[in-house]
Amino acid sequence: MTSTDQGLLVVIPTYNERSNLPELSQEILAALPDCEILIVDDASPDGTGDWCAAQKSLPIHLLSRSGKKGIGSALLAGLRYANENEYRIVVTMDADFSHSPEELQKLVAPMDEQGGDQHGVDQVADVTIASRYIAGGSIEGWPLRRIVMSRLVNWFARWFLGLRVRDCSTGFRCYRMATLGPVLHENFYARGYAFEEEILFRLQRRGAHLAEIPSRFVDRDRGGSKLNLGEAVKAGWVLIRLSLGRLWPCSTC
Repeated sequence: MTSTDQGLLVVIPTYNERSNLPELSQEILAALPDCEILIVDDASPDGTGDWCAAQKSLPIHLLSRSGKKGIGSALLAGLRYANENEYRIVVTMDADFSHSPEELQKLVAPMDEQGGDQHGVDQVADVTIASRYIAGGSIEGWPLRRIVMSRLVNWFARWFLGLRVRDCSTGFRCYRMATLGPVLHENFYARGYAFEEEILFRLQRRGAHLAEIPSRFVDRDRGGSKLNLGEAVKAGWVLIRLSLGRLWPCSTC
C-alpha cells in the first residue's frame, strides 16, 4: 500500500463478518469516496479474510491476526497500522450495520473548522464521537438490561475517569492521527471493550479536544453479539485500574 499524509482510513475489526462486508464496503465508499478501508480480521472461520484479500479493485486492505485476541486489541492494531502508514484521519466502526455508513460524513466533518460549524461543533475536533447519549442520539433494539449496563459504564467512565463526553463506550468514532499518534506508543491495559474508554482517557489526559455528534444506534440485526459476562468483568477491572492511575499517576502507564 502507498502511504499518504492526507488519507482517510476506515478501520473495521471483524470476526465472521463475510456476509456483511460486500454491502457495507460499498456503502462506506459511497459515503466517503476518497477513503480506504482496513479490515482487522481475527482468523474468521467463515472466510472473511479470504474475501478481503480477493478485493483487488477496491481500496480494501487486510490485517490478518492469528486468532481472537479481543476487539480492543484489534482496534489498537488498526490504529497503529494507520499511524505507521501516515494516514491523517481514521474512523473506527463495527461491521454489523449497527453503525450507519450514512453518518460517516458528519462524523468526519468536525476534523476541519468549516465542517464542525455545520454540525454544531464549536472548534476543530481531535476526536469525534457518534454519540447515542446527547440530544438527537438514540438506541433502537436494545433490551432494558443492556441500556442500564451501558448507562452505568458511561457514568463510571465520566465520574471516575473524568471523561468529559456523554458516550464513552461507542466504537463509532473519528480520530485525528496527529493527536492520536503519540498515545499509540503507550502501554494499553484493555484488550476488550474497555479499550474505548481507555483511549479517550489517554487522549484527554494529553489535552485532546473530544467532540460529540448525535447518532442513531440500531442493535445488530446481522450476526451475533460478541459481548458476554467475562468481557464485562474484564472491562470493569480496566476502568478501576485506570481510575486508580488517575489518583496515583504512573509514568510507565
